[in-house]
Order: sequence, then structure tokens, then C-alpha cells
Amino acid sequence: MFNENSFSLKGKVALVTGASYGIGFAIASGFAKYGATIVFNDINQDLVDKGIAAYKEVGITAYGYVCDVTDEEKVNETVAKIEKEVGVIDILVNNAGIIKRIPMCEMSAADFRKVIDIDLNAPFIVSKAVIPSMIKKGHGKIINICSMMSELGRETVSAYAAAKGGLKMLTRNICSEYGNANIQCNGLGPGYIETPQTAPLRERQADGSRHPFDAFIVAKTPAERWGTTEDLMGPAVFLASDASDFVNGHILYVDGGILAYIGKQPE
Repeated sequence: MFNENSFSLKGKVALVTGASYGIGFAIASGFAKYGATIVFNDINQDLVDKGIAAYKEVGITAYGYVCDVTDEEKVNETVAKIEKEVGVIDILVNNAGIIKRIPMCEMSAADFRKVIDIDLNAPFIVSKAVIPSMIKKGHGKIINICSMMSELGRETVSAYAAAKGGLKMLTRNICSEYGNANIQCNGLGPGYIETPQTAPLRERQADGSRHPFDAFIVAKTPAERWGTTEDLMGPAVFLASDASDFVNGHILYVDGGILAYIGKQPE
């Protein structure tokens, strides 16, 4: 039943993979504001330490673990450790990911496989590790960080688009397979978001004009701006909360309308 507590995450343990910084950090911070206990992982101790310090700086106590999300044995060990030290995972956000911008015919099969391994195989591995305890608990939320590339193609991102398209279908299949266990699996699809990684693409040129890619994105987005990491917090909290208990297998695109828009007619 919907009430004033439907968006509360109090008492919930949320694991956000690769959340030392960026989009994952923002989502985890949003969860913390609504009462969740935050757990995250990263690939090495240095990144985990930096993440813990970043959370502490904004007043959040977070639990960090070193874990390669493509290593099934390590993931299983880490999930068991989290359950013992923090609690059963109520909310999983499969956020860890990479992109390699290489024209398809110049991309090695090894690079293609690496993107698929981190962006698609890892969400399968981590989801599989947390689902049994969610079933025992009688409820669980899985949020896969998809992309507009789950729907669109673009030059130089063949591996990323293939992985994110596959992640969209993995999301729907987890819904199909475990919806009867009261597990909701949905995707969150960010548009073009202001992050340190995209900052060079938004810098003004020497003559004061926009960077060509910045101008392209603004022109293709009805909101006429890039998104911020804060724009992702509310949608993520919704998908993690009881308010979305009958939302399953859905991909929520937070893109300022870009997927709905064909663009302006040239003048």
C-alpha cells in the first residue's frame, strides 16, 4: 500500500558496484539520503579507500570491498562476506562498466570481449550471487545501469552497444524468471551526464563557442542540456523502493527526452 514511507530505504542494504565515484557514487549517495546502508566495491584497494573517503566527506558511512565483478568465485566470496559483516543485500545496482571507443573494424576481439565481460557478464554474475538470499528474504531490487546504447547504435561503440543491449534483455529475463519471488529487476538508462570523464567534451572553445560534441548533444536533447548525476538520484530511489513494487522488467531512461526526439529540421 502506498504511503509516506513508500520511498524510504531505511533498514535496506544496497550494494552498488563500482561506486567509488561518478554515477555509482551519486546513486549510492541518493540511497543513503533515504536511509539505506551503502556497500560498494571496486577493482583495487586504492579506489576503495578513495571511495570510503569520498562518502565520509559527504557524511555517509559506506562499506567498501575489493572485488573484480567478472570473477565469479571472488564475487560469491564477497557477497557472502557482505551478508556476514553488513547484512543481506536488499538492493543491487549493477553499475560497474567500461567503454572502449574504437571503430569496429579496428577493434580486437580481445577488447570486444573485455567490454562484454565487464558490462554484461558481470551483472549476470553479481545478480546470480545475490538472488538466492533475496528469494529467502522474500523481496529484492536489482537495478542494471543500461544506456541509450541499449536502444541506439553509434560509431566506435560496437562492443558497448552490444553489451548494453544485452543488459536490457538480461534485465527483462531476470524479471521474467524471478518476478514470482517478489524480485523486481529494472534498468536505469542515463543520457549524456556531466561527469569528470565528459568534462573535456563540454569545455568552451578558444573563441567561446561550444565544443562540437557538446553542441551536438544539446541540439539533440529536448531539455537542451546535459544531465547531472543528481538527475539520476530520484529515479534510482524510486526503482529501489517499495513505490516500484509493481514495476518490473522496465528500462527507465533518464535522458532529457533524447530518445523521443528526432531533432530539429535544418534551417
